[in-house]
Amino acid sequence: MKIVALAGGVGGAKLIDGFAKNLSPLDLTIIVNTGDDFNHLGMRICPDLDTICYTLAGMANPDTGWGRENECWTVLAGIKQLGGPDWFRIGDKDLATHLERSRRLMVGQPLSRIIQDFCKSWNINQKVLPMSDQKVSTIITTLEYGEISFQDYFVRNKCAPTVKRIHFEGIKDATPTPGLIDAIEQADAIVICPSNPWVSIDPILSISGIRTSIIKKPTIAVSPIINGKAIKGPAAKMYSELGIQPSALAVANHYKTIISAIVIDNQDSALSEAISHLGIIPFECNILMKLTEDRVQVSQDVLNYIERILNL
Repeated sequence: MKIVALAGGVGGAKLIDGFAKNLSPLDLTIIVNTGDDFNHLGMRICPDLDTICYTLAGMANPDTGWGRENECWTVLAGIKQLGGPDWFRIGDKDLATHLERSRRLMVGQPLSRIIQDFCKSWNINQKVLPMSDQKVSTIITTLEYGEISFQDYFVRNKCAPTVKRIHFEGIKDATPTPGLIDAIEQADAIVICPSNPWVSIDPILSISGIRTSIIKKPTIAVSPIINGKAIKGPAAKMYSELGIQPSALAVANHYKTIISAIVIDNQDSALSEAISHLGIIPFECNILMKLTEDRVQVSQDVLNYIERILNL
């Protein structure tokens, strides 16, 4: 069974890790959000891509879910001592990724080719595709600061500003990376990982051609919200500030034009009937992935649900 997964951030990376342990590498393609990417200290930083790749390579920091395992911070300490910005924590091992990616981008190589080569170096056999080779920037309009970049909102201000609007700068000129649409067309099913719908998945779906291709396929989402709270990150806070009660039902409603089913946590079983009224099939299981075994189990449950949908 060929799966294409849409992902961004730590939550998405956990489910991707589970899929990688349950599927042949040739049967898994990951489309990764690049709306979080930004320039910092003269380098191009791609947080979601790096989190997904480090996780697949077994190099991710197990405590944070982002960054490298057994990292050291000599360069960052030196930058801070010299009065430079240290709000975005780049470790010494991580620095190599950013420097080499930035060097290759500066000589005109596309991001998708760079990531392909990085994956080969890190022994990642799954296909990892940035959503676009063109620059797209997620911009958060806040009550306190007006328009700020996503990383300013997420890291520098720790998600504290009140969100009023979200838009994607450069989205009109962005096109899917080579092979992305083909991967969707060849897939048996599409999985939307438990990533933030507003800032991890919507940028991917907003690129011309991606949503229309996904609509043609059986698509299942995994809720990033359990019992009204985000598993990780500001998704529930964003829902509330945008005037929507955060819940697995709100997530289902967010994706209702493209999904046929949604996996929700057992704690949200009371929402199943309302989700069904949207024309979406709810599946219930434990979706909290604290341990590696949880990632494997949740991903296997999702694959089992997909098989049931395909047999309907």
